[in-house]
Amino acid sequence: MSGKGRIPDRENAGLSGCAMTTQSETPAPAHCPVCRAPKPNALLSVGGRDYWACAVCEARFLDPRQYPSRAEEQAYYLYHQNDPADPGYRRFLARLAEPLLARLPVAASGLDFGCGPGPALAAMLRDAGHDMTLYDPFFQSDPSALQGRYDFITCTETAEHFHHPAEELDRLDRLLAPGGWLGIMTCFQTEDARFAAWHYRRDPTHVVFYRAATWRYLAARRGWLCEIPRKDVALLRKPVCTQLAQNPTGVAEQDENSLTPARSWGRDSRS
Repeated sequence: MSGKGRIPDRENAGLSGCAMTTQSETPAPAHCPVCRAPKPNALLSVGGRDYWACAVCEARFLDPRQYPSRAEEQAYYLYHQNDPADPGYRRFLARLAEPLLARLPVAASGLDFGCGPGPALAAMLRDAGHDMTLYDPFFQSDPSALQGRYDFITCTETAEHFHHPAEELDRLDRLLAPGGWLGIMTCFQTEDARFAAWHYRRDPTHVVFYRAATWRYLAARRGWLCEIPRKDVALLRKPVCTQLAQNPTGVAEQDENSLTPARSWGRDSRS
């Protein structure tokens, strides 16, 4: 289905059941917020929330008309317990830090984009000898952080919160120096049959969900290298020659398994 579609409603059918009913017709969003492709397909409705699927980049996303407000987002984030000194939290972040550090030059400059209230990853990268700048629209909203150019940018457990992911990726492109690395960590979506019961979907601030194929596609459109060094981690490298950007077939893959500061990840969605 595309355009205006009937969305399967599993709220009352049981999250693991095969039976589905349909709710009243819901107008489709005009385009995919990740790749801007037109006419996303209806995916399902669960818990009063409507989800859509892009056939081009394979992203899944909440209907933009149902995004949480800034106040709702911030209230939820305050419940997060991310202690920079917690060894378990550092092991979790090492899933991105280790493969990224293996690719960085000595004493590189980095931006932790969406660092949150406890920027543990930035501390880990500083310990490894890199200069780190912090940015988060809720907890580190310094506009000067978005006026530089960086050798690498990290974005951990952040991309799933973007209300305007295509615009945010354009921003990161502008902030990243030629030859630089963009490190993404977010839980990759795999099977639509498990989407309704998926714990990651249940977080009310998670509004967009990416597959490994989504990052390969987005990298290819810009002529970037895309590596998936481990589960839920994508490393994208911007070419040294920026003229290669926007080449839809210029990506190389290596699989081992608007500078205006945003008020929030959804800065324009509820104005």
